Amino acid sequence: MRPSLVLAFASQVVAAGIQLPLVLPSASSPAVSSVGKPIVTSDALQADIDAKNLLERANHLYELAKLSNPDYSHPTRVIGSKGHVATIDYIYSTIASLGDYYTITNQTFNAVVGNVFEFRLELGGGGNVPKSASAMSLTPPTKNKGPVFGPLVLVDNDGCDQTDYASNVVGSIAFIRRGTCTFGQKSALAGKAGAVAAVIYNNGQGSLSGTLGEPSPDHVATFGLSREDSEPYIEELRAGKTVAAKAYIDSIVENIKTVNIVAQTNGGDAENCVMLGAHSDSVAEGPGINDDGSGSLTLLEVATQLTKYSVNNCVRFGWWAGEEEGLLGSDYYVAMLSTEENGKIRLFMDYDMLASPNYANQVYDATNEANPTGSQELRDLYIDFYQSNDQNYTLIPFDGRSDYDAFIKHGIPGGGIAAGAEGVKTKEEAEMFGGKAGEWFDPCYHQLCDTVDNLNLAAWELNSKLVAHSVATFARSFDGFPERCTVESESHGVASYWHGPKLVM
Repeated sequence: MRPSLVLAFASQVVAAGIQLPLVLPSASSPAVSSVGKPIVTSDALQADIDAKNLLERANHLYELAKLSNPDYSHPTRVIGSKGHVATIDYIYSTIASLGDYYTITNQTFNAVVGNVFEFRLELGGGGNVPKSASAMSLTPPTKNKGPVFGPLVLVDNDGCDQTDYASNVVGSIAFIRRGTCTFGQKSALAGKAGAVAAVIYNNGQGSLSGTLGEPSPDHVATFGLSREDSEPYIEELRAGKTVAAKAYIDSIVENIKTVNIVAQTNGGDAENCVMLGAHSDSVAEGPGINDDGSGSLTLLEVATQLTKYSVNNCVRFGWWAGEEEGLLGSDYYVAMLSTEENGKIRLFMDYDMLASPNYANQVYDATNEANPTGSQELRDLYIDFYQSNDQNYTLIPFDGRSDYDAFIKHGIPGGGIAAGAEGVKTKEEAEMFGGKAGEWFDPCYHQLCDTVDNLNLAAWELNSKLVAHSVATFARSFDGFPERCTVESESHGVASYWHGPKLVM
């Protein structure tokens, strides 16, 4: 890729409102094409994957996250931050330095980003602060960014209809059960009813975090709360007692521009592409070196090593922005595909969180009955890999939680693997994979401690070899893999309770 094209990308970064020097490839960088190279094989590409290279990239990525310290007071790669712009730069310039093996494109799109600087929720008087209380992503601040006071009022049903909000909600802090509709809808209805803030409590196990999504003038400052912390107050309210409450959020919500990066091999059949992706951003709360630095860096390493080989089918890599804000980048990318371009993608593979410290080998349970035909064949490829390497695996729901969602909704077969997020490892899983039962697969999920020290290098290398295997298999041949027959989703249209890794319902 010529330096002039990288400079064009730099101008888009500046247009996004952040100036940051780009690392440009040398003008003398050797051209790297697939001409005269051996055809890629799974064994060869797997052998090129080394945990040392992955760790070196992770250390660099963490240094990039630190560029956000002046604005966020800690490392982060959330969209709109200097850490994320530097991440995009690193991905782009690395691929550009590989010569003419790839064609790189970038998509700039509008996104909404928020930052919560401080928050505090007190319930029941006496300064009682529930431990699980958290501010929702994209929440507006409390009035004048100061504390607001009012009685806690239990909203009827799931708070998804204006009639669920009685007249006593005016001037109160609305207490709303999770379910049926989005967090944003609940917050807006509470605001319309005159609440000064809202608390959405979980109806399942664990804490509750989420995003309000597209900003609304009716949104009020909104918190999430675990079921365990909410139950004592629910009992008091149902018994007719008054529960005093105090809420405070200092936050901003703003529109920005951010960027997807897509790289496609110049060799191989451009009518039959194997595509894989990872998200380049983190949450605001931390640097996201596992989530999803591990996936992004694996793609970058596989893309680098692939240049040693030729391919029969084109390989397309995607690094999505705005996943943590609700799958924004991947949604935008697929929505912009023409029917013809959609049909060229034979399958999409999602790689999100590959190095969780308390890992399990998780395979999305993507069946052809519920998803575009070919999804199950991809699932079985992952299973066969783990079995052939004497590794255990578990199947996890294919429920729309990550960037594969837009692809399968547009008829593209999909699947992927993961090493685990906030789910609790069972005793059986500890026997299968080692680690600690009763703890999260990633105890630093969406937290400040998701640093280089949060990576399980053995799991990361194994999963990166599986990514290499998946790329090499389909770059070599689609023999036996179902043909694409439609760009419309073949799924059953089951409602998803996820949009991105944050609950919206």
